[in-house]
Amino acid sequence: MRPEYHFSVPDNWKNDPQRPIYIDGKYHYYYLYNADYLTGGGGTAWRRATTRDHVVFRDEGVAIPKFSNANGDCWSGSVVVDEHGTAGYGKGAVIALVTQAPEGRQAQYLWYSKDRGRTFRPSGTDPVLPNPGVHDFRDPKVFWDEARSRWFMANAEGNLLGFYVSPNLRTWERVGEFRRSDLGLLECPDLFQMTADDGTSHWILGTSANGKGRGLPATYAYWSGAFDGTSFQPDEGEPQWLDWGFDFYGAVTYPHHKKDGTEDPSLRRSIGWANFWDYPHNTPTLVTDGYNGDDMIVRDVRLKRGDGGEYYLASSPTAALSNHVKRTHNLGDVTVDGTKDLNVMSLAYDLTCDITWDPASPPANVGLEICRAPQGGRHVAAGAYLKGPFAYVNRKPTVNPTGGESQTPIDPSSGRLKLRILVDRTSVEMFIDDGRIVHSHRVFPLGVDDRIRLYSHEGTATFKDLKVREIRVRQGK
Repeated sequence: MRPEYHFSVPDNWKNDPQRPIYIDGKYHYYYLYNADYLTGGGGTAWRRATTRDHVVFRDEGVAIPKFSNANGDCWSGSVVVDEHGTAGYGKGAVIALVTQAPEGRQAQYLWYSKDRGRTFRPSGTDPVLPNPGVHDFRDPKVFWDEARSRWFMANAEGNLLGFYVSPNLRTWERVGEFRRSDLGLLECPDLFQMTADDGTSHWILGTSANGKGRGLPATYAYWSGAFDGTSFQPDEGEPQWLDWGFDFYGAVTYPHHKKDGTEDPSLRRSIGWANFWDYPHNTPTLVTDGYNGDDMIVRDVRLKRGDGGEYYLASSPTAALSNHVKRTHNLGDVTVDGTKDLNVMSLAYDLTCDITWDPASPPANVGLEICRAPQGGRHVAAGAYLKGPFAYVNRKPTVNPTGGESQTPIDPSSGRLKLRILVDRTSVEMFIDDGRIVHSHRVFPLGVDDRIRLYSHEGTATFKDLKVREIRVRQGK
């Protein structure tokens, strides 16, 4: 059941992604890894993979072993290239700020690499950012603040993000915070600057959050706004969400680098863990393949200006995915009144279409049954209930970690819905229109569940320019 083209851990367990870092022409992707998961052992190490195109990853082994010093295992953090040598390990040194929790007390520790990020050593046993006496104090996200010639850190501290600055990655001063009391426990913070499609520059603050108590996702929440080096002022009070599904947690973003190595401020990428802490161990891959840990597809992320003047992040599957298409089915315009089964069978593909209908006489429900069993009893439904009106992904009819249907509002009067749906052996991701709205779900269809059915109930719809691109990726070892 291992996915065909999504990243998966070689064995045992993975969870949080760490922000990939660009070194020597490659992106180095670290993630939390437990080699003793299947035998009941705890604790996480940092394992590393490298990629050039964000689709094919080469496993590079463990970079920071767990329990390698008295401070315990290694949790989430971030890696930076210390171009100016501020930490004392030379210009261009690769430095990791990592959460460890000796005796249960979370704090931030500095690790350094002498081999360009392949392995790391601890810089002593004392934290560079000690815990001031709070329960949650983790996931430091660090970047070089070029405008002020210093380091900046956002740190997750319960229902707030603490802000810190440092001249050298070793001594940190608290300068501010961003507090939310209505989004549960905040984790894995993110702060970056982007150039929007209208040429203006904006800051984005993101964090993994849990809005389920308010009928919102538990994925990556973000705000556009202004950053002055010590504080962040959001443009709006309510967050936007990078994903509305159930399985896009601990997500990180990272900059795109041009061929000359410089960053492109108009493009970032994002990768999220395809799981959630309500049901982390509910997967048949433990039995079928001896592992538990996939990611959703790497996304290309751009900042756009909305019709109301607001700024939002638009996601699309990373562009290099198109280089791994093994077969394309060009099905043209397909008009449906009822149901229609496609003569395409695949477990791993990229499907695109525009669903259109008469706004004066819309159907009640339009969409696709994907991951469909030969007789239809198992499937995932992805489409739009126009009487709602909302778009949805419903994984309840197939094998899944826990039942559920995600929903987002749509406007039936537009008469159209542009969809891009990625299907793999353990996931379904639905991108709507320009990717402002995405639904990501972990699913476990059986090996025979490779059919696709179109449906339009109580009216007619046309699936325009329908394409199914079968994908095959040979991951590096």
